Amino acid sequence: MFKNSLLVMEKFQNYSLKVVSFITIVTFFISCDLDEYPPFMDNTLYSDPQSAEAARDGIYAAFTHYNAMEQRMFVENGYSGLFTTRRGGNKLSSVWMNGVMKLKPNENVDNQNTWIGLYRIISRANAAIDNSTVDLNSTDPSQLRINDVVGHAYFSRSFAYFSLTRLWGDIPVWTSLPEADNTNKAKTTSKEVYKLIIDDANQAKSLLNGAAVGFPKAHAAKMLLAKVYMLLATNPDLHDDDLSELDYWNLAYSESKDIYLSGEYSLVSDFSSLFDGTNENSTESIFELQNSQDAGNSQMGRNYTPWKYKAGQAFGWFFVSADVYDYHVAHYPADLRLDATYLHEYQRADTGGTVRLYPSNSSRSSFGNSHPYLFKHAEKDKTHTNQYNSQNLIIFRYADLLLMLAEISNELDNGEQLGYVTEVLERAGQTPHAGYLGDKNSFRDAIMDEYRFELLGEGHDSYNNRRRGYDYFLENTINRHNNNPNFKSSVDVLLNDVESEVMFLDIPLLEINNNELLND
Repeated sequence: MFKNSLLVMEKFQNYSLKVVSFITIVTFFISCDLDEYPPFMDNTLYSDPQSAEAARDGIYAAFTHYNAMEQRMFVENGYSGLFTTRRGGNKLSSVWMNGVMKLKPNENVDNQNTWIGLYRIISRANAAIDNSTVDLNSTDPSQLRINDVVGHAYFSRSFAYFSLTRLWGDIPVWTSLPEADNTNKAKTTSKEVYKLIIDDANQAKSLLNGAAVGFPKAHAAKMLLAKVYMLLATNPDLHDDDLSELDYWNLAYSESKDIYLSGEYSLVSDFSSLFDGTNENSTESIFELQNSQDAGNSQMGRNYTPWKYKAGQAFGWFFVSADVYDYHVAHYPADLRLDATYLHEYQRADTGGTVRLYPSNSSRSSFGNSHPYLFKHAEKDKTHTNQYNSQNLIIFRYADLLLMLAEISNELDNGEQLGYVTEVLERAGQTPHAGYLGDKNSFRDAIMDEYRFELLGEGHDSYNNRRRGYDYFLENTINRHNNNPNFKSSVDVLLNDVESEVMFLDIPLLEINNNELLND
């Protein structure tokens, strides 16, 4: 059995300051060999706060690695049922259109590398957890810094396992570093993985003390917990034996409301400023990845900027399915979020010629002009020529929290729901539509749509679309797309609707071939 993991030389930045501070490391990054050579395995690293914080920077650098950022975002968005891609050519027959975009995932490099990238985060987090000594009763400044580092490790591990089990279901779980006689793991049930995620996030809550400027605080762990509880509420097969659906909604409310009442966060006035690099680490940001062009750690702008929009390479990997755009405009024709979310007409940076896509080009005559681009992750500087760019990536933000509180409040029937969603809509220049003014079911459907209008393409669509189960996903995503009146078989993908295929990805063959304890 092949046991050698792929070796990669990496560089990682001083994460908190977006300055280059390169350290060369060698990483084992298949889950059956979740291990790293020094510096991460050196237990003396974690006894000194400064070196421990360098290791913490390395954990977050794993978040901004190409696998865990660009490719993870491609999989998270692609597997939502809301996007198409010109990757592999402007055609329905590409491997990506016939795979993840169709909700019929085939074996491909993005799924595999997302798996690898998330387990890399876990590996580095395990090293910090295994080798650090925590003292919650200490008031010593050095110990508080080390406690905070371990809090970041627990938060990172919790986030990575949440992403993995949402996408793949039952997965191998590592909570310590492998040893010579322990290099493979069988799958752990998703129900048990969620217990670990909750335990880790609670540990992070208790340890994160704000000692690190520019890093997520305990509120990020609370928001992660709230998202977990919301998913568990509507999935009874994942419930703890002692907890009911109502219990989970109450737990989600408690975590979310605690963030809300802290007063630390507020909406920025200009929605578009969240995505153009001018408003980084704003009052709306709860968890934000720090990217730096100088560090060469982000190709989001290259991959997700519309074709020829900027002077340098621009691959334009994300089109938003035309029906998703139409559905948004049907609800809010004058929504201030539209221009920041979609792009369908622009001048080419090289020739100055005009590019028109749907709806500016209503003909839908070819795959390449039948869907608007997702514009949020684009490099907004049209003169930009570098392969890398510096725009940060927001993972958790306050607007999402408000929508979560609106949904949770509706389920609990506590009367607070309309206030939260109104705050989000006011920034968009809108007021609650009729769907928000009906009964509980009507409000539920409206708020699930609102997640799309507000958060489209930010990495939450796959989670939100599926967490209410297959039937809800089928009716509100798959059938809504397949049966929309503008559907055109020559330019629109027919989404797969087989339950056993559309809810979870297949574990990558690389993992199966290298982990003899996996039995699918």
